[in-house]
Amino acid sequence: MPESRRSDRLIVATLIVAVAAFGVAIWALMRSPSSDGAGSVTTEQSAEAKQRVCTAFGTVRSAVSLQTNANLGKDKVATQAVAANARLATLGGGQYLLSQLDNAVPGELSDAVTSFAHNLQDIGMGQLAGAPAEDPAQATRLEEAQASATRIGELCA
Repeated sequence: MPESRRSDRLIVATLIVAVAAFGVAIWALMRSPSSDGAGSVTTEQSAEAKQRVCTAFGTVRSAVSLQTNANLGKDKVATQAVAANARLATLGGGQYLLSQLDNAVPGELSDAVTSFAHNLQDIGMGQLAGAPAEDPAQATRLEEAQASATRIGELCA
């Protein structure tokens, strides 16, 4: 095979590989989150996400308050049942709030809800471990949760 023919085939093969690489690069750019719209959030999506999280926060706050303050009497079993439901509401509420967060939730609200949810989970684990509300670490968690809840209330107003 003459040298010039081999050169021509090599040039054609190189061009084909270059065009294929260019096509793959364009495809990759089109699929990236920053250019396909997945990373951008509309004002409407943000408002819907805020409403969803604020509604979830209200539900969790009500559940924790209701279960923590329930009074079934002084019977030992009733007291333990109230405590168990309070722990469930606290732990479950924290997890439920975290499950409501996504990139459409405004940053400041997301940060406050994340803090509150983690505090709830820490409080619930403290309760399960037998820490009374007067325990310094538990008291700090309760104060931090209240501060986060107050901030969420302001952001959701």
